[in-house]
Amino acid sequence: MNPRSTALLVIDAQQGFVNQHSRGVLPAIARLVEGWRAAGAPVVFTRFRNKPGSPYETITGWTRLRTSDEQALAPELAPFADSAASVIDKDQASVFTPEGAQLIRDAGWTDLVLCGIDTDACVYDSARDAYHSGYRPWIVTDACASTGGAQYHDAALLLAARNIGPDYLVDSEAVLSRVNGSQGAST
Repeated sequence: MNPRSTALLVIDAQQGFVNQHSRGVLPAIARLVEGWRAAGAPVVFTRFRNKPGSPYETITGWTRLRTSDEQALAPELAPFADSAASVIDKDQASVFTPEGAQLIRDAGWTDLVLCGIDTDACVYDSARDAYHSGYRPWIVTDACASTGGAQYHDAALLLAARNIGPDYLVDSEAVLSRVNGSQGAST
């Protein structure tokens, strides 16, 4: 992974998505962000906002992530937002909003490393959309979690292995080793 052409996307690590199933992943995400920044590579945060009248509300009846408290980044990650390449607010699961797609295209990133909450929704949807848009999506398995529990996290990784490829499921250690080991290299 070349730090110049690879971005770390921290997907929806927000207060409203932190619960007993997802809380434990925050230290791994913070460690990734710190390592990524040390390599001089770009970090992007996304924040989901559930607008009134959204499909989440009208189809599934889900009305969370409406308040500023729920939409705020988790306290462990909030200090990193000021130095991020971007913070994208979105009203859909995927980072590939018009703004997100434009940012990725303009930056010339070829690889997108994804971590965050929920593995089975926003992380998976972003990885799938990256793949379909011609980018290499890397899912950091130990830096993702699902608010629904381990079975949803595991199911999303199973689908990602089938639909994106098992080689693109990596752990934090491998990612940090690759991004730090390739500083100045053209891999």
